[in-house]
Order: sequence, then C-alpha cells, then structure tokens
Amino acid sequence: MPDGQGRQQLWRNARLATLAGAGLGVVEHGAVAALDGRIVFAGPEADLPASLRGIGDARDCGGRWITPGLIDCHTHLVYAGNRAHEFELRLQGASYEQIARAGGGIASTVQAVRAAGADTLLRETLPRLQALLAEGVTTIEIKSGYGLDLENERKCLRVARRLGQLWPVTVRTTFLGAHAMPPGDADKTGYINLVASQMLPAIAAEGLADAVDGFCEGIGFSPDQIAQVFRAAAAAGLPVKLHADQLSNLGGAALAASFAALSADHLEHTDAAGAAAMARAGTVAVILPGAYYFIRDTTPPPVALFRQHGVRIAVATDSNPGTSPMTSLLLAMNMAATLFRLTVDECLAGVTREAARALGILHDTGTLEPGKWADLAIWDIERPAELVYRIGYNPLHARVWRGQ
Repeated sequence: MPDGQGRQQLWRNARLATLAGAGLGVVEHGAVAALDGRIVFAGPEADLPASLRGIGDARDCGGRWITPGLIDCHTHLVYAGNRAHEFELRLQGASYEQIARAGGGIASTVQAVRAAGADTLLRETLPRLQALLAEGVTTIEIKSGYGLDLENERKCLRVARRLGQLWPVTVRTTFLGAHAMPPGDADKTGYINLVASQMLPAIAAEGLADAVDGFCEGIGFSPDQIAQVFRAAAAAGLPVKLHADQLSNLGGAALAASFAALSADHLEHTDAAGAAAMARAGTVAVILPGAYYFIRDTTPPPVALFRQHGVRIAVATDSNPGTSPMTSLLLAMNMAATLFRLTVDECLAGVTREAARALGILHDTGTLEPGKWADLAIWDIERPAELVYRIGYNPLHARVWRGQ
C-alpha cells in the first residue's frame, strides 16, 4: 500500500491463534498487518503481500503468540463500595437468597451507588478496568442494574460510556433495570411497568445502551415480567441478553431464545429443551465460573448439553461486588476448565470469538481476520494452553487496541 494512504503497522515473526473458523486457527510462522487500526492481513508471513513488507512501523514479535484481544462479555463493573461483609456471612453459612431477602445483596450496592456521584463511580471502577486491561482485554461489556431508577441507571451507563472515551478499550453497555427491586419497593408489577414503559425508552433515546438484560429468577423477575421488558427492548430496537437459570429452572434459556437473545448467561439449571432452543436461535451460552465458585454452587452448567446441541459457549468474569468480585479473565478461563471441564480451545474461543458473538460484534472483533479491528494480545508463552493452565500469572507481553 502506498504511503499516505493511512497508518500502517505490521507484527511479524509471530505464532498466531487467529480463532478464525473452527478451533484456534493456528499459524506457526505468521504476521498481522493493519491499516488505520483495522487488520488487512493475518496469516503465514510467507504469504504477506509485497506491498505490506516495507511498512515502516514493523515489529518483530520474536516468536511470541498473538491472539485476538480478550473480550469480557459479562460484567457489572460500575459500582461503589464492596460487599466483603456479606462474604463473611456466607462463610458463616448464610445463602445468597437469605442475604438478598434480608436486604443485603444487590440492594446494598444500590444504596452505595445512589449515594455516589459520577466522578466517584468512575474513580472506584477504574482500578477494576485497569486490572482487566492488564491481562489483554480490549473489549468489555458493562451492565447497569445498581441504580434501579432512571436517574441512577442513567448515571451508571454514562460512567461506563465515559470509561470507553477515556481509556483504550471498547465498552459495550447493557441496561439491566430488571435486575432487582428498588429498596423499599415491593410492587414488582409496578416496577416492571416503569422499566418497560419509561426507563428503557428514555435510556434508548439517549443512546446509552447497546443491549437490554434482565434477571429471571425467583428472587428476581418472572418470565412474564422479563418478556414485558424484552418486548419494550424490541420496540426500541435493542437486542437482549438474560441472566437465566442460575438458581433454578424457570425456563429462562428458552425465554431468551424466543426473543433471539444474543446470549443467556449463568445457565446452571438449564435443561435439554432450553439448550435446544438456544441452538436454534443462535443464542450464546455465557458461563460464569466466578459466580459459581464464589457462592459455592454445586450444580454446574450443562456443558455437555451445549456441545450436543451445538450451542456456542463464551466465558466471562461476571465481575460484580456480591457474587463474583473477580477482575481476571485469565482466572475465569482456568475456572471454566477446572470446574466445568471446558477444553483449552473452548476457553480461548470463549473469551474471544464467542464472547464477540455474545455481544453481537463478531463482525468487528474476536478473531484475527481482514476487516476487523486490530485488537491483539501478544503473549510470552510457548503454547496457548498456558493461558488457561496458569493461576495468578499474567504472561501478557503487549496489548494492542485498534492498532495502538
């Protein structure tokens, strides 16, 4: 490509895990070239076009591995305070449901978020974001759901958007007004009416959300109530996701699939009918081993059913203050492998290609292919399995977001 056509970059002498197609898409002697932040070549260095060989900004990777930048497709990253005291209660035998019904859980974080200004929320969230970026994360989904009124839901989503403006990371925001009941409110029907008829349309009109989520559970909202929210999302032109079948089977996976949801998440109690419905709809299963581990669950998600029906599987941190205070996607991969028996290939696809699919952005990122953003993670490893195998070790050599 001639000079003056844009910013050109080349990473050569690398081993690639492109994640294109099935499996890892390994290229042993590979190169990646980018123009203006988008990939124009990813493949064997021997096949690199002559026009790309003389790029001035060329970097010798010394045989290191390059994967797509990691994608954390399910987080609740924006919040204030913490819930360490509830952790102590759990150690004394209290259950997640008992703590929630006693006014703890989500309600306690709602109170902290409502009391915090936007600058405080940004300041408290930033270290969590930085921890993820330091492990090669280039795209992150951030949900609201700790405001539970229009003013504070809007505040959280604006903070999430601001993080993406201030830091080199792609932020996808999700409106989770149907997360829990506001403190002191017992009228679920009235609250869901408010979410569907007022809060969601206002959020959509301001362009603050890329998707809509809900918590379908006995301590959350019923399938009918979630369906009401999802119909409002469809009217607003927003795709949906769902916290489904985490603590019981209310048919959340099938409900999500009936609305062509991008993903259904958690899924510990999903049955064969739910898995089959997800497969037909193309709904991604997002498994969250951090929450499973932290609340000491004993029912793992039905990974064998997902494989049997051809459901795509993504992996995420579920970073949140109450049930998964984790800011390591590398650790989430290790947990997915050790607790749920995912393979190395499934784990790596789960935090790249399938995570992008779960956010509806596979056209832009998640694999190393021409036309996609040059979002790269460059690793000091001998084989990809090391990214899943190690615990508490970060082998990231360099992180590249949109070519930078």
